Amino acid sequence: MSPTSLPIRAIVFDLDGTLLDTAGDFIVVLNKLRHEHNLDPLPDNTIRRTVSNGARALIELGFNCTEGEPGFGELRERLLELYMQHIAVYTQPFNGIVELLHDLKRSGIDWGIATNKPELYTEALLERMALKPAPDIVICPDNVTHRKPDPESLLLAARHFECEPSQIIYLGDHIRDIECGRRAGAVTIGCGYGYIAEDDDPSQWQADYTVNHSLELAPLIAQLIQERHTTG
Repeated sequence: MSPTSLPIRAIVFDLDGTLLDTAGDFIVVLNKLRHEHNLDPLPDNTIRRTVSNGARALIELGFNCTEGEPGFGELRERLLELYMQHIAVYTQPFNGIVELLHDLKRSGIDWGIATNKPELYTEALLERMALKPAPDIVICPDNVTHRKPDPESLLLAARHFECEPSQIIYLGDHIRDIECGRRAGAVTIGCGYGYIAEDDDPSQWQADYTVNHSLELAPLIAQLIQERHTTG
C-alpha cells in the first residue's frame, strides 16, 4: 500500500498562531517592556505579525537591535519574565479549534503539538488553557536536537503515534512549519489566519492545502480523513 493511501492517524498543530491565538499577551508584554525603556507602544498588528518568530524577533522589532548586540540578552530575558507573568491572560484557541479537537476525539484520531516555543512556556501555557481533549504529545525544542524547519519534531511524533509520517496532518502558520512537514513526509496545511508577516504569502509555502480562516480547518480535515479511510 502506498504511504499516501494509508489512513490518517494523527493531527499535529504548531502552537502560536495555529492552535492558540497568543498574540494578545505578547502585545501587552512587549509594549510593557518598551514602556520600561520610555518608548511609545507599537501598534497591535505590527507585534501580532511577528509573534510566530519568537522572543528574539520581538526584541528585534521592539528595540531595533539584533542578537549579539549589547543589552539584547537582558531585554529578551525581561520579555520572557513579563510573558510568564502574563501568560494566557488574553490567549484563546482560534475559532473552531475546540470543536475540531472534540471531532478528532470522536473519530478516534490522536492529536499533538510540535512547536518551537520552549518547554517552560509551552507547559505553563497549556496548563492554564486546559484544552480538552488534552494533546497526546507535546514536542518542544527541548525534546529534539534540531528545531523546525528540521523534520525531527514530526518524525518523533510519528514514532510516538506508531505510524508513518504520511499518516500525520501538520498545521502551521509559518513556512518553517510547512518545510518541516514536507521534509518529514506529512500532509501539510498552511494556516493563513495566523501571524503572517506583511511581506509573506502563505500560498507560496508549497503546503498541500492552505486555509484563510480557522473555521475552514474542520471540514478540510474531515474530508482528508474520509478520503484516506476510503482509499485505505
